[in-house]
Amino acid sequence: MLKEAKLRTQNLQSRMKDLGIQKAIFTDESSMAYLAGFWGYLGIEFGRPTMLVVDADEAPVVITPLMESEMVGAMTWIEDIQVWEDTGQRSWGRALKQAVGDIPQELWIERNHIPAIVRNFIDEAFKGAELKDISPILGEMRMIKTPFEIEIMMQAGHIAGAMMEAAHGSLAEGRQEYESALAVIDAGSRKAASFLTDSGWERFVSPMIHNLQILQSGAHSSMVHRRASVKMYEKFDPVYFCFCNMAQFKQYKLGFDRMFHIGDVTDQARDVQEAAIEAQQAAVASIRPGIRAEEVAQAANEVYRMRGYETGYRTGRSIGVSYLEAPELKEGDKTILQPGMTFAVDGGISIDGVAAGRIGDSVVVTQTACDYITNYPREILLSMD
Repeated sequence: MLKEAKLRTQNLQSRMKDLGIQKAIFTDESSMAYLAGFWGYLGIEFGRPTMLVVDADEAPVVITPLMESEMVGAMTWIEDIQVWEDTGQRSWGRALKQAVGDIPQELWIERNHIPAIVRNFIDEAFKGAELKDISPILGEMRMIKTPFEIEIMMQAGHIAGAMMEAAHGSLAEGRQEYESALAVIDAGSRKAASFLTDSGWERFVSPMIHNLQILQSGAHSSMVHRRASVKMYEKFDPVYFCFCNMAQFKQYKLGFDRMFHIGDVTDQARDVQEAAIEAQQAAVASIRPGIRAEEVAQAANEVYRMRGYETGYRTGRSIGVSYLEAPELKEGDKTILQPGMTFAVDGGISIDGVAAGRIGDSVVVTQTACDYITNYPREILLSMD
């Protein structure tokens, strides 16, 4: 992992030189994981920033809270680690000013991901510097996954499969949504642990599956991104599991969704779900190098039209160390697909308060078509009990 991260940073520095970019500040956790090989566990949301400063000509600098510095130092390949403390003169602002140096003519930041507390400081501390967005440049680098990255994502796919199997096995009349979430967490964590060792860099990687389970059932199945509750399953209930914020491993994040039905399925629910599956399968079948991203969405949208449905969903999104990367499989995105790109490909229909049909898988573009990263039957799925 660290060899890959170092090589990526060197490639970024070379690209920065080509474009005349001297300094870039990275604040997004996924970017730091991609370039430096580490991620923090405190998070920046409550004012405890970790940052990576990359210079085109000099060694990069990590800025991190003192309390996390030992772990960060063990996880990253970067040698220059500047720490800050909550009190006294060793503030993160002072460390950032030192890493950047004299006020430059321009300073590159992750414009849409930089926390307000850091942006406000930069606006004040580096007045006169033009702020530009480094995100598209790094995003272009991240579009094509290396074999190393694809292998990690395949492992994440096996973990996701174990999670979905546990989700399926948890379903029965009288059981509650949160019980399914617990089963998913347990199965996914155990599978993730099977890919890890307790030595080297991996000793810092937690196998624990986390984040609140996205789960909707019954009349709530059309409520996208509702979380697991104490609602009890009833016969004919559709039950939707989305693992898009949970199916991840070593910071690589997948898209993976399935819809199940308790005991049996109504005619309307069957029709909606079959339409979603057909649309997703049309999209997957269209994926190959050389076509535009929007053409994949067009393949799915044609199925929706033929089946008499409309959808406001995009058909898919690029995946990797972020939940959403570029390109997207939607109207207007003319990016040409290339081998090594990875996507979450979805089929989705919502009829508010009535029914929904959903399915999602992750795929990798090959030399001729695409391969699945996630696998579970793509058909009408009933509870096992």
